[in-house]
Amino acid sequence: MSKKITTIGGQALMEGIMMVGPKKTVAAFCSQTGEISTEEITSPRLTQKYPILGKPFIRGIFSLIDSFRLGYKALSLSADKITEDTGEEEELSKFDQWLMDHLGEKITGVIMGVASVLGVALAILLFFLLPTVLFNLLEGAVPGDVSGWRSVFEGLLRIAIFLGYVILVSQIPDIKRTFQYHGAEHKTIFCYENDLPLTVENVRPQKRFHPRCGTSFLTLMLLLGIVVGFFIPFSNPFLRTAAKLLCIPIIMNVGYELQKACARHDGLLTKIITAPGLWMQRITVKEPDDKMIEAAIAAMEAVIPENGEDLLQ
Repeated sequence: MSKKITTIGGQALMEGIMMVGPKKTVAAFCSQTGEISTEEITSPRLTQKYPILGKPFIRGIFSLIDSFRLGYKALSLSADKITEDTGEEEELSKFDQWLMDHLGEKITGVIMGVASVLGVALAILLFFLLPTVLFNLLEGAVPGDVSGWRSVFEGLLRIAIFLGYVILVSQIPDIKRTFQYHGAEHKTIFCYENDLPLTVENVRPQKRFHPRCGTSFLTLMLLLGIVVGFFIPFSNPFLRTAAKLLCIPIIMNVGYELQKACARHDGLLTKIITAPGLWMQRITVKEPDDKMIEAAIAAMEAVIPENGEDLLQ
């Protein structure tokens, strides 16, 4: 009998895969020589440390925070593995050397912190402030009352920006390989959920589009944002942006529960809800090679719990 849906999830890395199980998180890496190695990420999840954070309509935002935390640690490990494989240390520029002299081992954390702040600022500008400003300009140039179309316009523009960004980065060779590891992750999870032995031969023919994918979750959030936008009365770009930011936790928690509900049930309504996210995965999830599948299997086998403790709640 098929397990159908489990709590095991994953994340693609640069030259590797992270699998998250109910008890532990493990990253598997594939070296340039084809050797597979695994490493457990020991940082406890917030929803495990504080069980109340795992309750419905609360767990969505904290699950995403956990994904970012664990993903950051796994990406750091992945970068270290790539450096070990190449065996080459790039010559530092004068500015890089100055940073090393003044920050030492803290340099990675500082750079990641600055990059995160700049990334969030850019996301707020592109996804929240810009659509409102553009609609205000359009509203002033078009005769008649078009205010009822504000949320639809802003939402479709956000989706267009997101789609354009994903298509653009998918052309980068390293990102293409990451998207292939994404495919290996999905196929391996499907193989496990279908109660098949975890072998390359069994994983290879599995579907690569999974309804619980992070890409689907982001797509669902963008669509829910259109609905929420109808209830935000402000037209001022800064007030509207602030209101949208305050609504993010609500959208994330509702989207998380909706995605879980769609994973449990297979009907016309759930197919309609999941269709946009599954379509978007055609860009972010690519066919893996056998070595990538082996890495996904190694990570999966390391996180599978005993006694069926991985069943979705």
